[in-house]
Amino acid sequence: MTLLALALAGLAAGCVLYLAHAAAAARWAWAATTTVVLIPTLGAVIQGLLRRETGVDLIAVLAMAGALALGENLAGAIIAVMLTGGAALERFAVARAHRELAALLERAPRVAHRRAGRDIVDVDVAEVGLGDFLVIKPGEVVPADGIVGGGGAVLDESALTGESKPVRLDAGTPVRSGSTNAGGPFELRVTAPAAESTYAGIIRLVKAAEASKAPFVQLADRYALGFLGLTLALSAFAGFVGGPDRALAVLVVATPCPLLLAAPAALIAGVSRAAKHGIIVKGGGPLETLARVKVLLLDKTGTVTSARPQVVAVEALGPLSSDDVVRLAASVEQLSVHPFAPAILAEARDRRMELSFPLDVREQMGTGLAGTVDGRRVTVGQLAYAAPDTPRTPELRSIELRTAVEGSSSVYVSVDGALAGVLLLQDPIRPEAPRTLRSLRAAGVQRIHMVTGDHPDVAELVGDALGMDRVFAERAPEEKVEVIKTVRTEGITAMVGDGINDAPALALADIGIAMGARGATAASEAADVVLTTDRLEGLLLATRIAQRTRRIALESVFVGMGLSLVAMLFAAAGYLTPVAGALLQEGIDVLVILNALRALGGGGLMAPKRPETRGLAQGLALAHQSLRPHVNELAALAARLDTLEPSDARAQLERLRDMLEEKLLPHEQEEQQTAYPLFGKFLKDEDPTGPLIQTHHEIRRLTRLFGRRVAQLPPEGLRPEELRDLRRVLYSLHAILSLHFAQEEELYSLFEA
Repeated sequence: MTLLALALAGLAAGCVLYLAHAAAAARWAWAATTTVVLIPTLGAVIQGLLRRETGVDLIAVLAMAGALALGENLAGAIIAVMLTGGAALERFAVARAHRELAALLERAPRVAHRRAGRDIVDVDVAEVGLGDFLVIKPGEVVPADGIVGGGGAVLDESALTGESKPVRLDAGTPVRSGSTNAGGPFELRVTAPAAESTYAGIIRLVKAAEASKAPFVQLADRYALGFLGLTLALSAFAGFVGGPDRALAVLVVATPCPLLLAAPAALIAGVSRAAKHGIIVKGGGPLETLARVKVLLLDKTGTVTSARPQVVAVEALGPLSSDDVVRLAASVEQLSVHPFAPAILAEARDRRMELSFPLDVREQMGTGLAGTVDGRRVTVGQLAYAAPDTPRTPELRSIELRTAVEGSSSVYVSVDGALAGVLLLQDPIRPEAPRTLRSLRAAGVQRIHMVTGDHPDVAELVGDALGMDRVFAERAPEEKVEVIKTVRTEGITAMVGDGINDAPALALADIGIAMGARGATAASEAADVVLTTDRLEGLLLATRIAQRTRRIALESVFVGMGLSLVAMLFAAAGYLTPVAGALLQEGIDVLVILNALRALGGGGLMAPKRPETRGLAQGLALAHQSLRPHVNELAALAARLDTLEPSDARAQLERLRDMLEEKLLPHEQEEQQTAYPLFGKFLKDEDPTGPLIQTHHEIRRLTRLFGRRVAQLPPEGLRPEELRDLRRVLYSLHAILSLHFAQEEELYSLFEA
């Protein structure tokens, strides 16, 4: 900025002196301006040549030196202003994008609570030594590696491993620093000081990865060598034919200000536009790299999934209905701090349950809690806590197998000591994820992989649902770095993550993208792009902005170079003097910069979100939330149909039939009549509602078939063939409704936010 200010001041001073009829002083002012810029630029060019790097600045150096040698001082001063202006623009782009971002170590704990006899003393983390006993309070980050003391601990390790479920650790279990205490206070015996612990190691990985990352090559420099050769050849020819003035005129109009100014201006505009949409891009270099990404790696938890558990099924294992199980469990969970409590309460809200306030609530951190609800003792938590004397029935073994295969979590509910039911919870895939990934492929991303710390069984199910090309599971932070090194051979690679465990990979990838709404500071700092909104759509929008910005930058560069080439031909023919050439070059600069600033605007990058569609989409999504528990009940009832008494089986089948006919079908009809036409109007050629309407027809057919089967049930109970047919229809309805809801929710997500 200092050089630019001096260049502008010198050019202006010379103009004032010239108008005051002090021509000699004006020439000296312009010469001094040219010299002030020429000297540091020459030094930078020489350093680049020593590194065998040729940039477009060499043409500017030759033009300024030639102008001084031939006495064309005004032309030299104009070139100096253009050169320093381009450098200032690029510095401004980087500085603007880095502002207000938190420090890398912000999340790291500064203070540890060390036990000294009966007292607890707060000490600096750096003072923690091997063998110290620390007290970790609820919500605090574990400052050093160690071993859990008596009583055990409940830890959220998602920032380290990507695993969304809190982990219960017994006494004597090793703990890594960087985990968060999700339970009550516990004691930790330190096995490695903070400087040598896991969290510190991850920070060192980030720094090492950033240091090994190839520097950004300026867009201008990629075309510098060819343009330089052409310029020197044409200048030499002009000098041979018409003398040194013509050679200088060619150099002046060839001064690559379209390269120096247009690309930075477009990239700054792109960075600014991204910021308006909650996308922080750390400079023009990352934005330009993002536009050329061919390989995309995504973390699982918190990136393609929401990292907010949801109840996906309720299995009633006693006389109580699934609604009763949810109501009693949610009533007790009102006073719980467990991470699953919000999900259970949300399930009760979706079922429109009226909860009772629990009495005499006692919670055992990480294991469960118990309380009295409407005079009954309700216990919620692990099976060994909720119903320790319950035998392992086939139903329980089936639930255990299901949770192991699907990667879901189970919460058992007992009433007055008898097991009443089980709530199954999962971390759901973001509704917008499938559409976003398909759109990214359409935008030019050729390979999409998932890399996660989760178990392969869980990771592969998510990968299959999203159509991933490859799934890398059970990868520690240092192993994610190795994955990046492997896939970078496939093309320019972007990594998307949100936790501390992703930070090294984010730093090493060609472009690192952090989901910053809930992610760790380490991830945000290691990344080149931070999505501040907690929606994966931001990745698609960032990519489209980057591609449009790069396209405009290239247009500006090539149009500017083309016009400069035409001017060079006129200068070589003797039709342009050096000063006239410099002024003409300024006109070309203004033209290409105005074109570059088009990157600030331009619509059509994302589907329109209008108030009428937003409200309708949100309303229909809420209707899905209230219907989903009933849909899950279809499969649950099919699984236990043969264990029910005839009267109970008939009652539950009739209840489901009434739900399908009185709630579900009217909802589907309303969607088809009101929502689909409106959504189709905005999506036009991409209208996906045709296949959805066909699904409605199949849902209606299966519902009618189910109703007839229920109406024909004999009073004495189900015969084997009737049981088989009813199960087939129930499972078919559950499968098609689950798929249909997922498809519609993906569509609604396009209009909700």
